[in-house]
Order: sequence, then C-alpha cells, then structure tokens
Amino acid sequence: MTSKRPSLTAEQLALSEARKAKKAKQNVAAPTTASLVNDVKGRIIDRKWIQIKDADSIPSGHRVKILTWNLLAQCLVRRELFPNSDCLKAVQREHMLYREMLQHNADILCLQEVDRLEKLLPVLESAGYAHRYAAGPNKKHGCLIAFKKDLYEEMGLKLVLYDKENVRDTDEEGVSLCGSTFRTRNIGHIVALKHTQCDEGLVIATTHLFWHPKYVYEKARQAAILKREVVRFKQSIGHDDWPCIISGDFNFTPDDPVYSLIVGDPVLPVQEEKLRPSYVVHTTIDPVVATGASGTTDGNNENEEEGADPDKVITNARAARPVDGLLSLSELKNLFLSSGPPLKSAYDSSLRGYLESFSESNKPTRTFGDRVSIPSSRLGGYEPEWTSYTFYWKLVLDYIFILDAPQSQSTITGVLSGHRTEDLQPGLPQLGVCGSDHVLLSAEIVFTPTLT
Repeated sequence: MTSKRPSLTAEQLALSEARKAKKAKQNVAAPTTASLVNDVKGRIIDRKWIQIKDADSIPSGHRVKILTWNLLAQCLVRRELFPNSDCLKAVQREHMLYREMLQHNADILCLQEVDRLEKLLPVLESAGYAHRYAAGPNKKHGCLIAFKKDLYEEMGLKLVLYDKENVRDTDEEGVSLCGSTFRTRNIGHIVALKHTQCDEGLVIATTHLFWHPKYVYEKARQAAILKREVVRFKQSIGHDDWPCIISGDFNFTPDDPVYSLIVGDPVLPVQEEKLRPSYVVHTTIDPVVATGASGTTDGNNENEEEGADPDKVITNARAARPVDGLLSLSELKNLFLSSGPPLKSAYDSSLRGYLESFSESNKPTRTFGDRVSIPSSRLGGYEPEWTSYTFYWKLVLDYIFILDAPQSQSTITGVLSGHRTEDLQPGLPQLGVCGSDHVLLSAEIVFTPTLT
C-alpha cells in the first residue's frame, strides 16, 4: 500500500534533518567532570585532612568548607622564573590543577591568577559550581570565587580597585587622599552568598596583593582597604550579621608587619625598619619621577608579577612627601581598627592549640614556626610551613582569614595539611606533585550564634 503523504522537497528534507540534529544536540548530556579531568595527567601528591575538632562537639551552625589557591596564571609562566620545573606548559599542568581543586569537595573556592577561563569554567560547571570572576584593568588574569549552586545563591558582589580607593577622609589642600605608592592594578573581589536552605549567609572575599617584596607599605594599604570594603559591603546589603572569610595570596609572610597589622599584633621595631624604606612614590603615581637605567625592574610589567630575584630593590621611585598622603604607622593601625576587630587566621588559630599535644616527630603537619623563630606570644607561628615553593622563593604568602559577625563565633573544625618540604623540592610546579607554584589551603569552619 502506497503512502498518501506528499513527497518532501529537498529543502523540506534538509530542514527536517536540521531539526532532528538540533534536538539530538539538546538531548546530549553536559560534559561530566570525569570526562573533563584526566586522572592520569592529574596525578598529584595527596595530603591528609587534619580533623581538629569533632563535628559532633560543635553546636549546630553554618558549616562551610572553603579553599584558596593561586593557580599560577599561564600568561605569567616563564622558564627563567621556574628553571627546575618539568611542567610549564598548560597541557602539562591543567589536569593537576583541576583534580586538586575539586577533590576536596569544598563548598567555596577562592582562586587567584586565573586565566584560560574557556578551559576552567566547564570543569567548575560540571562539578556543580557557579562562579564570579574579576580582573584588574588590562590584566590577563584575575580572581575567581566559585560556590556550589545547590548550597548558595549570590546576593551581591563588589570589585575593589585598590588604585582608586582613598585612605584619607579629610581633604587637606594639596594632599592626596589615595595615599598610594604604586599603581599596581591589583583588586579585591567580594561576593555575598546566602544559603539556599536557610537565611544564613557569608561574605566571601579574595585578593592577590601587590607582589613586590619591598613595597611593604603598599601591601599594608591594600590589605586595610580590603578589610574596610568587605565590612562596608555587607552593611550596604543589609547583612551586618553575616560573617566574612577573606582569603587569597597576600604576598606577605607571617613575620611581616602587614601580617601583624591584620591580626592585631603589635608592630615590632624590626618590622618598622622593614616598613620604613617603602615610603616612596613610584613613577606610576608621579610621572615626573626620573626613570632608572634601561633594563631595571620595578614590578610594573605584567610578566614580572612574581619576580625572579627575591632581593629586588625599589627603582624608579622617589621618597614620599607630605602631599603624597601616605599614612603613618599609627594611621595604618587606625585604618585597620576602624573597620572592626582584627582578622583571625584559620590555620594559625586552629593549629596553635592542636599541635601542642604532639611530639616534634609525630606532628601531622609542619608550620612556619618550625623553621622561623616566632615568640609564642605572637601570632603567625602556626601558619603552614610553606605556601609557595620555587627555585627562587620559598615562602608563606597565602592565608584564610575570618571576620566574625556580631553575636556569632567561628570554630575551625579541620584544615588541610601542608606538603612535606622534601616533596616540594626542587621547586614547584612539578609533575605528580602540584600544578602551581603555590600550595592549596583549605579549612572547614562552623559559625554559631553566641549567647546574649
């Protein structure tokens, strides 16, 4: 029996096939994490989780697991910076990065030196994360905050351009309100997140402060601005009752004056001596400053953000003058204090008491204080032993800081252990070890209301 349906024209057949192809494409499942992350290429050294407090011993509250990591932007990779690395190509590093950032199953990721978004975002999306990305003016890399879509929804965000922020309120004639020493193009990235199952929320901030080791004042200025803007932001969205987590690559060590300022420790005379030479004004602020000889390095080049020489001197700058508006040490202290109590370090505050019960040979992780002498009365000694380890620099630069909300307190129930020094040698990044020159940090934090 012949069909009574009229024959389709060539154009109608082509249209029908196109519709079928489109429908088939729509029915194809989105790429899975397993298909995007190669476990063989992603082989790394796994680290143990340190359970500091039993979860059952903590009153019920808002529990969050967060990680922070500087990924080492591919646009910044140069062989002369990492002469002993065996994996400087993106294709060699990327699966190690993906596997490590996902295997900890963190609720929130704070990432710095993020580029190649076209590769990273599908991996995050396949793992159930939403994200917010931001970068400084004309920068090829930036900061990214990712969060599990089933746990959090975004309630607001803010970009902090340190170069444009003032640190002085009073307008004295001829005096700069910005009080900056260097136009660095660094940023702070802030996102407000509300829990999908309740009314609790968090303000999350991440940053990558200016890298130059000699510009101590500028890093103190940027850190103080970030703390201030985080507090202003949560007030502006009507959630002063939300706690804050501020994490990232701060580019200062635990014995640095900026660390003392941010955690509320007194600034020691030796730290003041480190701060004093950084009261300068670079040619990026004052173009009248005569530039140095050809070939000098001052950190204003995109590719010099993690310079090869840790003993760099300040060049292309002049001594600061009163009209430049730089803050004195006492004014810096006031700027930090004006935005609330000092920040608390997740690692230093939790490992301080926990590790005291272990003998030296049985410690589950080593700390900064194990290799640098810090009095027990001062903070910082229980930060990780290393957070960046390369041929040229071996330092602690990355932190997870907490600012508790009024009528609430935070308890750190666990942190990720550090790498053993022998595993990091001769320097990161290394195949089978870590895909970045920085070490990933992670902590689980419980926020509980305090009794009133």
